[in-house]
Amino acid sequence: MPRNVAETPFFEPSPISYILDPARPLLIRSQTLIAGRIVRPHAHPRGQYAWAKKGVLRIISDHCVWIVPPTHAVWIPSGTRHQVASETPAEVRHVFVDPSRSVRTGAQRPHRCAVLAVTPLMRELTLRLETLLVEETDEARRLRFCDVMIDELDRLAEAPLSLPGGRDSRLVRLTRHLGEHPEDRRPLAELASFVGASTRTLERLFAAETGLTYRRWRARLRLLTAIERLERGESVTEVALTLGYSSPSAFTASFREEFGEPPRTFLQGQTRMVLDA
Repeated sequence: MPRNVAETPFFEPSPISYILDPARPLLIRSQTLIAGRIVRPHAHPRGQYAWAKKGVLRIISDHCVWIVPPTHAVWIPSGTRHQVASETPAEVRHVFVDPSRSVRTGAQRPHRCAVLAVTPLMRELTLRLETLLVEETDEARRLRFCDVMIDELDRLAEAPLSLPGGRDSRLVRLTRHLGEHPEDRRPLAELASFVGASTRTLERLFAAETGLTYRRWRARLRLLTAIERLERGESVTEVALTLGYSSPSAFTASFREEFGEPPRTFLQGQTRMVLDA
């Protein structure tokens, strides 16, 4: 989970994310990320759909974190200041959508990042896009392909793979500490003393600034950390015991309760979340 980004080597955002051209509604960049690298904080006028064929992405934006395994992708709306990182080596496709196209907008879809369940169709469209944009000389066909892909992107279902943050300095100190040390099993009363706040104050701040209770926030932190570690090749038993679960079965039960399926099935994509109606 989140490390101290100030100590992490940066790389630069893609120049194509700043190109404005309605005649080219989609642009794509393939990239291999080295573990531990992170893009500089930035925002661009194109919306961004990022999917890692291999590896787990971590998106940081406005004190929130989104974890993105290969069965999922992330949508980053235009103008959203963010960073993209990976705790593991990753093969990534970044698809940038021109702002002339309306994608994932409306009252039910606030202007924020979202983790999306990738359908088999979206996976194949993404893999085909790069070659098509280079080889296809028929402009009308290129645009039809982009229309299909944008329509599919607009319908992908969201997944609860985010960890909301806060702004209060005491809450930020605590969430940063737990993000760097998710195995820390000290009770909230002891952690509250560590950051200079009362237990009651921290419980209030978690509810007001993250929308989650402290217990629910910490449970989700452990599960999102587990996704990264499982993708690195650690066993379910190793992950469960390292993160403080009483047994592998307790970890699996908690994972299933949060995400609807056991860890290995979730990461292998053997079942899929339904599309939005």
